[in-house]
Amino acid sequence: MTISAAPGKIPGRTWYRTTVAGMASYLDAGAIITTGTALVLYKEPLGISDAQFGQYSALLTFMIAAGALVGGRLADLFGRKRVFLATMAVYVAGAAVLVAAPGTGALYAGIVLLGLAVGADLPASLAMIAEEAPPEHRGKLISFSHILWLVGIIAAQLFGIVVGGMGMTGGRIMYGQLLVLALVVLVLRAGMPESSRWQAAHADAAGAGASATESVDMGTLKKLLRGPYLMPMVAVALFYALVNVGANTGGQFSTLMYTEMAGTTVQFASTVGFVTFAIAFAATYFLMRIVDGAHRMRWFGVMAVFYTLGYLVPVLFGVEVWTLVTMGVVGSIAGAVAGEPMFKVWAQELIPTTYRSTAQGVMIAFTRVVAAVVALWTPTLLAASPDVLFVFVAACIAVGGVIGYFWITRYPRVADDEPAAAPAPTTATSPTRIDKGAR
Repeated sequence: MTISAAPGKIPGRTWYRTTVAGMASYLDAGAIITTGTALVLYKEPLGISDAQFGQYSALLTFMIAAGALVGGRLADLFGRKRVFLATMAVYVAGAAVLVAAPGTGALYAGIVLLGLAVGADLPASLAMIAEEAPPEHRGKLISFSHILWLVGIIAAQLFGIVVGGMGMTGGRIMYGQLLVLALVVLVLRAGMPESSRWQAAHADAAGAGASATESVDMGTLKKLLRGPYLMPMVAVALFYALVNVGANTGGQFSTLMYTEMAGTTVQFASTVGFVTFAIAFAATYFLMRIVDGAHRMRWFGVMAVFYTLGYLVPVLFGVEVWTLVTMGVVGSIAGAVAGEPMFKVWAQELIPTTYRSTAQGVMIAFTRVVAAVVALWTPTLLAASPDVLFVFVAACIAVGGVIGYFWITRYPRVADDEPAAAPAPTTATSPTRIDKGAR
């Protein structure tokens, strides 16, 4: 069946809830980009070595993975709201430690807290967005979370432009803006209701006579791994892990590339990042227009090719300022259609409410572990052989595009079978719909 978005205005209340819940994406991007830039500013004053730089970047990503695994599970057990309130409190603590860090030891502690909070927040917040969205606009609202992700990147880049010449004080200011914003989000989320679909599913279980423990056992990892949603979860996880290698490499190490390989300054690197990610807004807006329509996979295929080619530009023409700029522009545009936003969409469409947050936690955790392993060696590999790194990243993106286009599209969009206002089934059933594919 052809996918088509039904006409109709999205209520303002839905936009508000989507924005507040979706701030997880802003804070995720903000944590990654700020850490990548702030560590450069902290490097000389605190005596951070190249090895430690890689360790901090890898640790942040590993902690995001661990947080996603735990937070996704807890969000299915106890609700989306409880989890993303707790995560904001931890995020505030982590950001505060990084603002005041007197030495390298405190940086380890702050990054652990920040990573755990971001990881746990993501599956809960994305599930909340999907479950509160009108079905005909689900893809659009989920894609909007990528707009917030871009805002997080651009804000971090803008702060880098302004405070990049202030040394360690500039790094503290960059972490400080994350601290303030996390406090605001914590207050706003406190006034939000729980996901209506999650409440309905648990009320239905309780009405059937299940105990409190049994009623929250619907989304167990054990059931998920033995059920019909295992392969969709595997496919989407592989896609996300592969394309995220490109996004994570460009996000965490772009400042390092510009300053130590292309011979520019932190301010220049932040300026270029600000401009390139601003361009990505147009691409993400385009995705929001086509993601619920009939042609999204055609555009996905085209953008996957461009995404791959973008990382080969420095290989073909050398690591220069203009080749890094080209790589960043192409990646920002193509990645909006053939990258992380499509993971978010597929993760909601292919997994039902009772398993959704747990599955996302597993997928995000796997992806961040892969990214952390790559990040651990990226600074060393950049210094030794940048061409090898860029070819590796391009290959990852290409394989991810193949998985998205030829494998993920085979599975039905089971979320379409779940009524927006009616109680969801107490147990997951086989996805028998064959008229609506992920195309």
